[in-house]
Amino acid sequence: MRKTAALGLTAALALAAAGCGSSGSDKSTVTLWMYPVIGDQAKSQAFWAKVEKDFEAKNATIDIKIDQQPWEGRQEKVTTALVSKKGFDLVVLGPDQIPQYAQQGTIDAVDDVVGKDKAAYLPSALTALTVNGKLYGVPIYQTITAPIYNKKLFAEAGVDKVPETLAELKAAAPKLAAKKVAVLDYPGKPEVSLNQSFYPILWANGGSVFAPDGKKVAFNSQQGVDSLQLLLDLKAAGGLPEDTASKGNEVEGGALAKGKSAMYHAATALQATQLGAAIGAENVGIGLPLEGVKRVAFGIPGALVLAKHADNKDAAKKFATYLSSPEVAASLAAESGFFPARTDVTVPGQSAAATEFAKSLQYAFPGDTHPKARQVMGVIAPHIQAALLGKEDAKTALDAAAKEADALLGNGG
Repeated sequence: MRKTAALGLTAALALAAAGCGSSGSDKSTVTLWMYPVIGDQAKSQAFWAKVEKDFEAKNATIDIKIDQQPWEGRQEKVTTALVSKKGFDLVVLGPDQIPQYAQQGTIDAVDDVVGKDKAAYLPSALTALTVNGKLYGVPIYQTITAPIYNKKLFAEAGVDKVPETLAELKAAAPKLAAKKVAVLDYPGKPEVSLNQSFYPILWANGGSVFAPDGKKVAFNSQQGVDSLQLLLDLKAAGGLPEDTASKGNEVEGGALAKGKSAMYHAATALQATQLGAAIGAENVGIGLPLEGVKRVAFGIPGALVLAKHADNKDAAKKFATYLSSPEVAASLAAESGFFPARTDVTVPGQSAAATEFAKSLQYAFPGDTHPKARQVMGVIAPHIQAALLGKEDAKTALDAAAKEADALLGNGG
């Protein structure tokens, strides 16, 4: 009797388990934290809902949950999720965030996801996401910056050739200043990422933020001093906006849109569109990165990063493979205005402006990646602002910033 009861209980439990499985427990759940890569909220929701539906239709045993997160507080929330081992299986990050998590051992390498398609990706994208020889991100889009400028202002100032080099930028400054126009719309507000202000000038001059071994900084080299001095020389010549030390890099409502400055050297395609809306698209020019000893354009891949704690890694990798496929990459680029991280993708309906920006992809550089890259940026920015305010000369400002940054690197702060 007891044996029969036991068998009955076993059968009941088996049926219960089968019932749970039919409602979804037999599926592998993969949670992705996605960010507003597509600026229009309604379009973003529709796009990712379709991605989820299409993938699940082909993969009945995988349940996808796309959790749309805000940009604000991303670093803190991702760090907390990785430390607490819950929140997501996949998350979209940039290359400046990845080294610290790779160093902490909280994310997994994804070389096998890219695998046979490796040759189809932009080499700069894969390099940017590689730490100690291992790939820690699957690129799904690529950003790029390039100079945008007001053709009319240069013509009115008698500058027949819009600056293509840092030297030409400096030479054009007095001519535009005579028309009460700043040649460069430089955003000196410390909250603006140096990747879109000071660093592109530093890189063009052959400088770097960190020493090769990453143990010290190198931005106070002669190349760095020359880069900051260029800004101070432009300011003295009337080549920067009067409020350059405190201004952001917004186009709408700013000096560029009002015709008070002529060029922004590290703009996005969206900002080119905004400038066109303000001054007329026919008056907007898009150039290649300003050249010093070389051309460098800040551009980073947005990448899917796999959490070490993910329960269903095979399922997560399968979804990452799908998201990075040419089909999805093309659709994402069309909706977001960014660019594919692959060279075998044609973006439908790409605008003329986007086509011009795409010419700078060959010069894409993700920045000097380092586990403390963001903290060091926070140290440098106030000193550059002090120099722009006339409180410090170029060398003093960068040497002071370097002293603080080296202390940060040395004490693990």
